[in-house]
Amino acid sequence: VQLVESGGGVVQAGGSLRLSCAASGSVLRVHAMGWYRQAPGKQRELVAMLPSSGGGRPNYADSVKGRFTISRDNAKNTVYLQMNTLKPEDTADYLCNAVGVEVSTAGNHRSFGVWGQGTLVTVSS
Repeated sequence: VQLVESGGGVVQAGGSLRLSCAASGSVLRVHAMGWYRQAPGKQRELVAMLPSSGGGRPNYADSVKGRFTISRDNAKNTVYLQMNTLKPEDTADYLCNAVGVEVSTAGNHRSFGVWGQGTLVTVSS
């Protein structure tokens, strides 16, 4: 299973960006999907997470509540992060994470947990 992210870029403070992350490969189902970020010299932190494909309340970091919205399209195994009112402190590499079940080459079902390669978000002041 691979995750491919897109949507990062450079934006002025107060602007918006929308990130996308699509899971591909032998995916049977995806459970939790979410976004983390890592700024230079800082630890990776959770930004937003949807706990399951069947619904459930999203989890947000306090620093992004009211500005970021996470959503997903289960049919496409894709998660989105709409980021509004961006601040310079939101500058970071944003990484997608997903856990779920895949079908192995032998036809067995097995759990997976994968990370995307990251997409860089830069917010200028």
